[in-house]
Amino acid sequence: MTGMTGMRLPELQGKAVLVTGASTGIGAAVARAFAAQGARVGLHYNASEEAAKAVAYEIGAAGGEAVLIRADVSSGAGARAAVEQAVAAFGRLDGLVNNAGGMVRRVAYTDVSERDYDEIMDLNARSVVVASQAAIGPLKAAGGGFIINTTSVAARNGASGGAGLYGSSKAFVHNVTRGMAKELIPFGIRVNAVAPGVITTPFHERYSTEAQLQAQLATIPAGRLGGPEDCVGAYLFLACESLSGYVVGQVIEVNGGQLMP
Repeated sequence: MTGMTGMRLPELQGKAVLVTGASTGIGAAVARAFAAQGARVGLHYNASEEAAKAVAYEIGAAGGEAVLIRADVSSGAGARAAVEQAVAAFGRLDGLVNNAGGMVRRVAYTDVSERDYDEIMDLNARSVVVASQAAIGPLKAAGGGFIINTTSVAARNGASGGAGLYGSSKAFVHNVTRGMAKELIPFGIRVNAVAPGVITTPFHERYSTEAQLQAQLATIPAGRLGGPEDCVGAYLFLACESLSGYVVGQVIEVNGGQLMP
């Protein structure tokens, strides 16, 4: 079973990897890509059960292994439960991809309520901290591994159109990535992040108008919006110690040149 390009990464064979938010979009593409390399994938979802089942079926039909894991990672208990379910299913954990997240809603800073703040920060920030914390023990027990956080171009540019709080939650993830990387690399746990730009997924179908997407397109030197498959190479790279063993606490920007920090 091979990935989109046919490239083989033998060191991922048999690795137990939990991908949160894996039912659609980037998470689903990442789950497929890891499974294509022979990894055993914990395919996490919350509300999108049918979509998650469809991804798991696709992986299985292609000869891969995926275990469905349902949890609401916006709560601490749910984030811990997702990791615990993966460890129970595989008997170990070699990698965690913290991909679950979302804008929740567009809201201007002048109108942000406590509910807005809690829901956006819990989903995008708390989930990363708690799931990572829960994964540390199993990753140490495995002799090391990786944590890859999904952040966003919005973390660097402040976002717009009521997405500012979402962007700020992703900026938090940027810095959590760096801080955790320093703490965990002595244990052989590499922590890095991927920051997608404007990627055509259900995220933008839900939160962006066609006019907003066209305005974004005009700022992208590559001349097109990205797709989920454009992102998977960065995750596979960061998962492979042979390729990225000296890459620690970094954020890989995947945005078609929209932002060049």
